[in-house]
Amino acid sequence: MPQATQSVSNVIAIAFDFDDTLVPDTYDALIEDFGYDSKTFREERYYPLLKDGWDGIPARFYTLIEEGKQRTDGKKLTQSYIRDFGRQLRPFSGVDEMFGRLRQTAGDISPDTEIEFYLITSGFVEIAWNTSISSQFKAMWGCEFHFDESGQAQYLKRSVTHPEKTRYLYYLSRGIDSHSEDNLLFVYEDVSPDEIRIPLNQVIYAGDGTSDLPCFTLLNQAGGIPIGVYKEGTAQDWAQEYQVSQSQRVVNLAPADYSQDSEMMQSLTLAVEGLCKQILLRQLGRGE
Repeated sequence: MPQATQSVSNVIAIAFDFDDTLVPDTYDALIEDFGYDSKTFREERYYPLLKDGWDGIPARFYTLIEEGKQRTDGKKLTQSYIRDFGRQLRPFSGVDEMFGRLRQTAGDISPDTEIEFYLITSGFVEIAWNTSISSQFKAMWGCEFHFDESGQAQYLKRSVTHPEKTRYLYYLSRGIDSHSEDNLLFVYEDVSPDEIRIPLNQVIYAGDGTSDLPCFTLLNQAGGIPIGVYKEGTAQDWAQEYQVSQSQRVVNLAPADYSQDSEMMQSLTLAVEGLCKQILLRQLGRGE
């Protein structure tokens, strides 16, 4: 048998969006925690900014920051408030147990295969950092607040737009975990296979909507596995609402329920099983 000239990566990455994928929409949840009806708040404060030319991400941050500054009841948008909000936020059914189940699935097929979890969100990553599931992720990327010396949120510090989410798929593929400008330049350069830590065809990505379409496109092109997530009862509206093109299609569209026998859990399990077997086959073919 000929000797392998290049090793095969034994790492599978599973990347998730956050809002409406692993947890309920955190913008609406923050609005309601402030005592407002989320639909009314959006209509009166958020949508007028969009009509005035604002992008969605800075508009969401601005409306919450301004509300936090104006409050006189002690409920301010501070670092401690966001920390406590994240700690109290409950993921969808089965999410807490999902990580161990998928690691076990990989271990049963290929004990040497590793599963790494990542979170890539255009939402409030500082909330995600404080949830019950944060320790499961190797890296979590998303939008961030700037806080003043008293801990009060003042500005949008870092924005992760929908197209920029693909940047972080390249980050995890190349083993980058920082936001530096040097890494931003490197991530788009052509590199040798030896510099790829996790090939994109060994990446699974799960997301719920428009912010995830660029990632779906990239993984379709690279041979990865994109999975769509939807709220219960909205399956038929999903593709129509987001106008999914051929390049943005997903391998399956499942409800945001991660309990053991759910369709979403079956989708993730089959994806992991398939990639584990592909890794074993490549290793066999290269004499590893």
